[in-house]
Amino acid sequence: MNVKGNLRADLQQRIDTLRAERGENVQLSEVTEVVEALLGTMDGDITAQELQLYGELNELATYIQRAKLEIAELSPHEIRTDHIPSATDELDAIVGATEVATSNILDAVETIENVLDGLEGEAADRMRDQVTRIYEACNFQDVTGQRIGKVVKTLKYIEIKIDAMISVFGDMGEAEKAPADPSHKTWKDVVSRVDDDQTLEGPASNDDAIRQEDIDALFD
Repeated sequence: MNVKGNLRADLQQRIDTLRAERGENVQLSEVTEVVEALLGTMDGDITAQELQLYGELNELATYIQRAKLEIAELSPHEIRTDHIPSATDELDAIVGATEVATSNILDAVETIENVLDGLEGEAADRMRDQVTRIYEACNFQDVTGQRIGKVVKTLKYIEIKIDAMISVFGDMGEAEKAPADPSHKTWKDVVSRVDDDQTLEGPASNDDAIRQEDIDALFD
């Protein structure tokens, strides 16, 4: 068996050993170690074919390392533990606030409708027509809730995929991150919130809302 055949057999043996120890959860860092170990055995005189194999193995190791650095720069842990849960909470808050607002609108329209029951004439008829239009328009809440629900499901699917990616690539800590490129927009730059003075006021989320007892305490 030539050197190339020996290397192939050695590579297969190392991979089989990894699978026996890890099952199907072999991390790419471990594959990198196998490749680098094989590269270390290729010394002395080698043929053109073996030189080509050496280059391919070296390219594979470099590709794996570069992929790890690029993924680490995306801070997948932060996406999973911070950004996705935050986005999901915001969407849930939108659905909740929309439901409350719709309920208030319907209550007010019902009151108007009761008042109109005692009125007659063209003006009253026109108001009844508008009340009907309001009832029909309030269907937007169901449609909005369904569509936001689909977005939430998509975010949870992305979260599952990120978990799988982290499992494959192993622990990608701060030390493995590549030097930041000042011209390159990071995930935080893309999803950063609008400044407070540019944000429209609206119902606060449960975590951000000021409790009534805190307000009362100011006057004690």
